[in-house]
Amino acid sequence: MLTGKTALVTGSTSGIGLGIAEAMARQGANIVLNGFGDVDGPRNRVQAAGAAAGISVIHHGADMSKPGEIADMMATAAKLTGRVDILVNNAGIQHVANVEDFPVEKWDAIIAINLTSAFHTTRLALPAMRAANWGRIVNIASTHGLVASPQKSAYVAAKHGIVGFTKSVALETATTGVTSNAICPGWVLTPLVQKQIDARAANGGDPQQAERELLGEKQPSLQFTTPEQLGELTVFLCSDAAVNVRGVAWQIDGGWTAQ
Repeated sequence: MLTGKTALVTGSTSGIGLGIAEAMARQGANIVLNGFGDVDGPRNRVQAAGAAAGISVIHHGADMSKPGEIADMMATAAKLTGRVDILVNNAGIQHVANVEDFPVEKWDAIIAINLTSAFHTTRLALPAMRAANWGRIVNIASTHGLVASPQKSAYVAAKHGIVGFTKSVALETATTGVTSNAICPGWVLTPLVQKQIDARAANGGDPQQAERELLGEKQPSLQFTTPEQLGELTVFLCSDAAVNVRGVAWQIDGGWTAQ
């Protein structure tokens, strides 16, 4: 379905971003990965997922808090097929503290990476998308883009901002072949969430009980959403069936925000 398209997924060397990259590779998209840590492993996984379609997979290590590096990444990605056809803004970090104790540098970093980076990638991708009259922008927000939790003020502010930004871009492109949507996952079992489970199970606790307690506080389904499910939802939003899905904040949260 996506043969000949180029998809850029920020924060895609693990977790949600990697799951999305693999799903799009299976549909024939060339993939631009971004992120830190192990690069060869994720690149090999994505290449294998798209092997039947003969896709290209490259990695760019742009620091998503630095506009100059973001611009270089976008220019590099466009060289694959002439433009970025699909932009998935997924990069994100987290820090937990009460507002009065929140380190200023952590606030600035979270806003820069979780929110401002999406502005930079989008502003750079849109001209070519408009010229081609086709493009898909998918922003990975969060349930915290719709509701709040204590001690996560910067993350909640950034994700609420992503939802609003998504809607504005959707309205600006409403009469074109470019769509802009957000996905709002609840708990997803990523390395970041696994750390929270491990912390709860510290000092001899039961990891399975810690997992149940974490889910039980927010997510009625008591099931994690998987990166694979998020990947398939992203593929749907890139499809012709979703051409009139514009400006949504799509919840995939096991009933979290239905409460």
